[in-house]
Amino acid sequence: MRKPGKAPTMSDVARVTGVSSMTVSRAFKDDASVSKETRDRIRKAAEKLGYVIDSTASGLSSRRTGFVAVVIPSINNANFADTLRGLTEGLRSTNLQLLLGYTDYDVKEEERLVELFLRRRPEAVIVTGGYHTARCRKFLKNAGVPVAEMWDLPSKPIDHVVGFSNAAAAELMVHHFHDQGFRKIGFIGGDTSRDTRGKDRRAGFVAALEKLGLDTTRIIAWGTPPITMREGASAMRQMLEQWPDTEAVMCVSDLSAFGAMTECQRAGLSVPGDIAIGGFGSYDLSELAIPDITTIDVGARDIGRHVADWLRTVLTDSPGQAVDSVSIEPKLLARGSTLRSLQTSD
Repeated sequence: MRKPGKAPTMSDVARVTGVSSMTVSRAFKDDASVSKETRDRIRKAAEKLGYVIDSTASGLSSRRTGFVAVVIPSINNANFADTLRGLTEGLRSTNLQLLLGYTDYDVKEEERLVELFLRRRPEAVIVTGGYHTARCRKFLKNAGVPVAEMWDLPSKPIDHVVGFSNAAAAELMVHHFHDQGFRKIGFIGGDTSRDTRGKDRRAGFVAALEKLGLDTTRIIAWGTPPITMREGASAMRQMLEQWPDTEAVMCVSDLSAFGAMTECQRAGLSVPGDIAIGGFGSYDLSELAIPDITTIDVGARDIGRHVADWLRTVLTDSPGQAVDSVSIEPKLLARGSTLRSLQTSD
């Protein structure tokens, strides 16, 4: 195997340009003591040599590392990808970089990642959700850097929050079903001990049905989060076997909703003629499916942008302008999978 070549050093750049290593260092910091002509000459030499400045040493002396630690539950979830996109776009004008870790919906893994990240002294820590182990919560409260919890509205926030009520989002779907005339309504989700936001959606679903005086027992918990299309199909099969008269089903995500819808079609049931299906997350899939799937849009990309706005504020010299929390209002996007009126008009 070919051994990697020796990386050019600051001394190499200094030797080529005929200046001291200290002058090279100052040139990369835009120090006023280095003339523009010398700075340009040093940077051209560095580019020719392929030299990349080592920020580790300066980070140790200034106590600035230049990265933000971000912990998300999944790397293949389109919603979290959109949040990261918004966060990255919002930080593009800064020198901050993201150091990403994912938990696979495991709070113990979140605890481990947060501890590892804090050893590297990040500028800030961003975590997903408001549920943490006691040890992780202690790490975050004593981190000594700004901390943001996103995708939730925890009752006892650690620092900054950008999120929404998952329970309220589920209530939107239940009331939509009720307005469409459905009364026998089911819920498909996963293991709520791991997916705490899914647990909150389920709690909101049950609470809304109770207020309407409807049956709350049509609940299928199937699989380990994140719930896939395949698991959505399997859960719908069980739903139809156990409660064949079900009129509408809310799924914990758009992926599971798509799987549930295909299972209905395999069973010879029309959607929404025989059964209505709603999802969560406003994935592209929900808009392109036939019929398109009624879903809840929580502004995943906007969550990332709001976190970035906050970071740019608290990591400057004017942290007093930062707000404590941003509450996102979920929006219901009513589409063909629940609107029987569309079928009638056709």
